[in-house]
Amino acid sequence: MASSVVVWSIIIALFVIAFIGLIYPIIPSVLFIVAGFIVYGFAYSFSDLPWWFWVGQALFVILLFSADALSNYVGVKKFGGSKAAIWGSTIGLLIGPFVIPVAGILIGPFVGAVAAELIVNRTDVEQSIKVGVGSLVGFLTSVVTKGVIQAVMIVAFILVI
Repeated sequence: MASSVVVWSIIIALFVIAFIGLIYPIIPSVLFIVAGFIVYGFAYSFSDLPWWFWVGQALFVILLFSADALSNYVGVKKFGGSKAAIWGSTIGLLIGPFVIPVAGILIGPFVGAVAAELIVNRTDVEQSIKVGVGSLVGFLTSVVTKGVIQAVMIVAFILVI
């Protein structure tokens, strides 16, 4: 009984960390979800998780990575940004939370996209700000999309066991 509580505490902690990773992209969210499945398999039995469960989860992992990349790309492109803005947004997303702990997650991608547009493409400030807003929209869309996919992954796990 006590070991069961420990195992489930670890699994739940891994799932919680995965959701924290939505806000702090340096944390590879999906790996923590899969780690929770693996902890369950080692603690109880991998036979409780049939092959079709693993295939479905693999497809969700691919969908998560695709949604992340696509959301940022579409957000920046829709607002007139370039490849430089996409890279700037990504770099800002990774650095922002460390420079400005809470607000950096939103300010980082915005500033990164704006700076990239200004420096690389020499666009005017107004257009660069518009692209920065696009990167922010892309990031927020990505967070919501990935959150829904991660929730579906966990619900599928719960339904299977």
